[in-house]
Amino acid sequence: MQVATGYPEPVLKLRDLLNTYLDPEKVAVVLRAFDVGNTAHEGQTRKTGEPYILHPVAVAQILANMRMDHESITAAILHDTIEDTPLTKDEITRQFGPDIAELVDGVTKLDQMKFRTRVEADAESFRKLMLAMSRDLRVIFIKLADRLHNVRTLESMTAQSRRRIARETLDIYAPIADRLGMNSMKHELEDMGFANLYPWRYRTITEHLNAMTGHRQEIVSNIMEALKIKMNEASVPCRISGRQKSAYSIYKKMLAKDLPFSEVTDFYAFRIITQAEAHCYLALGVAHSLYQPKPGRFKDFIALPKSNGYQSLHTILNSPYGLPVEIQIRTEEMDIMAIKGAAAHWQYKTGEMSNGSAEVRARNWLMQLVDVQRHTGDALEFLDHAKSELFPDEIFVFTPKGKLIDLHQNATALDFAYAIHTDVGNHTATALVDKVDVPLSTRLTNGQTVKIITDPKVQPRPEWLEFVATARARTAIRHYLKSLQQEDTVVLGLQLLEKALNARGSSVEAIPNDRWQHFLKENHLDRQEDLFHDLALGSMLANFVAAKLIPDSILFPGQADVEEAITIAGSEGGAVSFGACCLPVPGDKIMAFVSTDKGLVVHRVQCSNQREFRKHPDRCVDVAWAPITKGMFPVAVRVVARNTPGVLAKISTSIGEAGSNIETVAQPEANPETATLLFNLSVKDRDHMARVMRRLRRNSNVIRVNRVG
Repeated sequence: MQVATGYPEPVLKLRDLLNTYLDPEKVAVVLRAFDVGNTAHEGQTRKTGEPYILHPVAVAQILANMRMDHESITAAILHDTIEDTPLTKDEITRQFGPDIAELVDGVTKLDQMKFRTRVEADAESFRKLMLAMSRDLRVIFIKLADRLHNVRTLESMTAQSRRRIARETLDIYAPIADRLGMNSMKHELEDMGFANLYPWRYRTITEHLNAMTGHRQEIVSNIMEALKIKMNEASVPCRISGRQKSAYSIYKKMLAKDLPFSEVTDFYAFRIITQAEAHCYLALGVAHSLYQPKPGRFKDFIALPKSNGYQSLHTILNSPYGLPVEIQIRTEEMDIMAIKGAAAHWQYKTGEMSNGSAEVRARNWLMQLVDVQRHTGDALEFLDHAKSELFPDEIFVFTPKGKLIDLHQNATALDFAYAIHTDVGNHTATALVDKVDVPLSTRLTNGQTVKIITDPKVQPRPEWLEFVATARARTAIRHYLKSLQQEDTVVLGLQLLEKALNARGSSVEAIPNDRWQHFLKENHLDRQEDLFHDLALGSMLANFVAAKLIPDSILFPGQADVEEAITIAGSEGGAVSFGACCLPVPGDKIMAFVSTDKGLVVHRVQCSNQREFRKHPDRCVDVAWAPITKGMFPVAVRVVARNTPGVLAKISTSIGEAGSNIETVAQPEANPETATLLFNLSVKDRDHMARVMRRLRRNSNVIRVNRVG
């Protein structure tokens, strides 16, 4: 191990702390990292004027106080080198190994993310943040420690920078620390963020808190002493401490309940730390015998831990001093987990993780988010899901067999079904809550027992998205609905490519497998279905793909005339749309244009835009109506009628008698004698449209009828 001489005081302090729980050879790795980092950052200073290397050392000190492993401490010291110095990831790998290099690289990528506000956060960066956390939680521990030291030293920044950093601290990093169960770090991030975002509010609340605590110091001391005496009498092995509520927690309570400061009274709490779980419940009984508990203010987070692994008993008592007494009761192990959360797993001599540990729960949460993002194509949609998971208010409900399921506070019976399994949710027919049949949109409450009855014929419906509250349910429903559209687009894309290959004397099945694999790899596609989907949506052109698969040099001679039009039945779903400029209906002569944003769009041959389409022959597709079409098709009709009272009602009656529905109606012009009405009607085909127009012409109020477009 290197001699300490020459190391600055912060490094000596870090070394001394590490020596209390790490082996000497691991401490030596950390000191070697300082030497490398110090050389790399040579000449760089922070805005405070101090050498830049002292910032990474301070970050490492924060992690050392959490008793993190030597790889995390080493990566913390090197975390800014890849971005801000000539040092490369390969060089770090060579000197410190791949694990430390991956940690440094992971933190570097997080450092490059620029968040604005919780609402306007960079969604793609947030996705990367969550994925980086899922690979190695230590990446986010280092980033949180980095953020904590930054907010501790904000005084050298401009007011605008302080507010920006404070906002993203409150909106992004403090909630992540909370979700990982790292309460100590969460509280400091919140208070420092609050102090810099709203300095006047922070100062005012802090001054009031200090004044109030001073006035109540004797009362607080008396309550503390009474608790100690009672616990000793009951032979409860424990230690008792008091703590003042943070300024930010007081501020949030004032906002949430719309209370003035004078009415927020429970801002002093006591913590009873015992030796075993049984002692916790014994201590609870003793506390309740000392002061009367407030009804409905008891929470058992030991039997029902929070999703971040937090365990404790919470109760609020009425003291004889008119001061509510909040008490938290937990074991030493629970206290460590409450302070350090998921980071406690990396402590020296950690041992095995239990299934309920914060680290396991945090990883399960992150794995759920990873599963969500796999089925979410939109980064903004993923961010919405992630935020709903970051800011949960939880409820606990039971399956008929007694298994506990934790959900968001506003979760419905359908959310419960998806929490059991995606297939259960997708086929939910009926929900029974405490043996009573309820709508799937019913909001659940704590302690209820929920039974789900499924039916294989039931499928997710778009209206389900209007009431589900959990990310898992929303993602599963959207994924199912998108998969239906995907099936439509795959079929259409296959038809487009088949048609283009037929024109070159070949077919999809005739393409050799090795040529398929080469083409897919060259275009970064995993499957043929992905190609067909892109073709249907216009992202790729069928003629271009066909030319790549069957170059001119290998065209089969004499077969280039094998070509059929693609048939349109009206049942293609989102894979096919109909031009709003001409509104084609079955029976019209049609063509299609492959749009880059809408996919295959069907137009009438005499559409006013047809000339523009023909300028891009590679995007024009021959199509024809199928012998049997399905559904109703929109058509625009202009009616010139006599301007008399009730004329619109009479014309509407004629349209209804012809079996058509009115989608929209507008009156672009009118005079004392006539009124021009524009109808968007729905018809089955061209013959049906003709019947509607004949019926209108027989109406005595109608002067003229013609189709628009």
